[in-house]
Order: sequence, then C-alpha cells, then structure tokens
Amino acid sequence: MTDTVHSQIADEHRELLDQILDKWSLLVLDKLCESPRRFNELRREIPAVSQKSLTASLRRLERNGMIRRDVVNTRPLAIRYEISPLGHTLQDLIDALFDWTSAHMDEVAASRDHFDAENDPR
Repeated sequence: MTDTVHSQIADEHRELLDQILDKWSLLVLDKLCESPRRFNELRREIPAVSQKSLTASLRRLERNGMIRRDVVNTRPLAIRYEISPLGHTLQDLIDALFDWTSAHMDEVAASRDHFDAENDPR
C-alpha cells in the first residue's frame, strides 16, 4: 500500500514560505546573496521599503536562519547582514522566480487586462 500524497501545504511550511516570500524579504535575500550589506545600504538599494518593514524582514530572516547579523567593531558600532549558508541555498530559487516573472510578465499583463475588461463594474 502506498502513502497518500497530500496536496495541502502544512501550516509550518506555509508560515515559512510566507516569511521568505513576503514583499520585502525576497528583495533583501536577493541583495544579500550578492554581498553582505549594512542596514542603510539595504535601505538605499530597496528605496520603497520603510525602516520598520526592513527591520521586521531582517528579524524574520535572521530568526529563520536565512541571514546572519554581525556587529562590526567600528566607531560607531555598525550592523552588517549577510546571507547564511542556509539562506544561500535559496539563491537559485530566487533567481528562478525573478527569471520567471521577467519571461512571463507580458502574458500576465495581458491576462490582467482581459480580466479587468470582463469584470469592470461600469
């Protein structure tokens, strides 16, 4: 007898995916896969993110083991974030997602236009 394959994503998997693939975390991971960054460098490279949202994303990613937070012994002290070995395993997946969106953006835009035209309440 074979095991039943479940098509549902377990709660703990969904929670982790939500935290990794949220609006800002994906961009933070992409930048940190390139090289370590200080907080303000990340803010400059992702200008639409607020300080509060960036802080929350960095904390979630650190808690989940995707990034490391290092205190740089300078005056004043600085915090540097870098991708962890576990987080680095996501690089190919992140690149694949960005490549997919680039390859299919025209199709998605056409679908959106079609949907909006058919569902316009006017």
